[in-house]
Amino acid sequence: MVKLKRNNTTVKIDAGELVGYEVNGYQFIHQKGSPGWSSADTEMFPIIGPVNEADFRVKTPKGEAVQDQHGHLRQMDYILEHQTDTSAVFAKEYESGSEVSNSKFPEKSTEEALSWPYDFRFEKSFLLKDDSLEVHFKISGEEGMPFMLGYHPAFKLHSKSPVILAKGKEISLDEVLAVGSRALQVADCTSITLKDEKEITIETEGFGNFMCWTEVRNMVCIEPISFYPYAVEQVNLHQGFQMLKDSAQFKVVLKPGA
Repeated sequence: MVKLKRNNTTVKIDAGELVGYEVNGYQFIHQKGSPGWSSADTEMFPIIGPVNEADFRVKTPKGEAVQDQHGHLRQMDYILEHQTDTSAVFAKEYESGSEVSNSKFPEKSTEEALSWPYDFRFEKSFLLKDDSLEVHFKISGEEGMPFMLGYHPAFKLHSKSPVILAKGKEISLDEVLAVGSRALQVADCTSITLKDEKEITIETEGFGNFMCWTEVRNMVCIEPISFYPYAVEQVNLHQGFQMLKDSAQFKVVLKPGA
């Protein structure tokens, strides 16, 4: 467990997963073991969304790749590369064509192993500042590699009627629940505020969109995404790809209210 500390703020990171962000005794992150989701945060890469209706295949310029929901990156382990009192850097490296065991097999998937026809390095770093926590992502690899990126943090809910503020509108928890597993789309948006007993704002660079998901009332996932996967049929998921040019960088800032 990596712990970052600054003033009255503590961040806990377990093998690259943000499992705690506590400010003046108030916990913003969903706690593993609580109802709703077995994780606290994860990444969606190199695809976002399910592919079961597409026979777990995704089109790429190098042919079809075998993927499962939200990509195979989450099936790989992070390596801690650097750590200070207020920062930490984790990375995953993948060699094209390598098979990655699929934890969804056989209960939720027909595919025992996943693969991708491109090399890549995926870096996730944390920087704790006086007023915020920054999460940076850097993707490097083969020129022209197609990819999507989504960040999937879960926030603990303390009150019965939290509100999500986005693009000047209020979104209730009931509205998110009503959409179900597809997740509520918030298009063309770079900043969302969760108003609960305390506020936290999620600001982004590089993603451009959000989707919100929960199936319980004690947590909500507010997810920066480069593409909303339900905008197309699963067989056309490749339409949401962007192409890598040497490297790509994305940023998420978690900023608690005053």
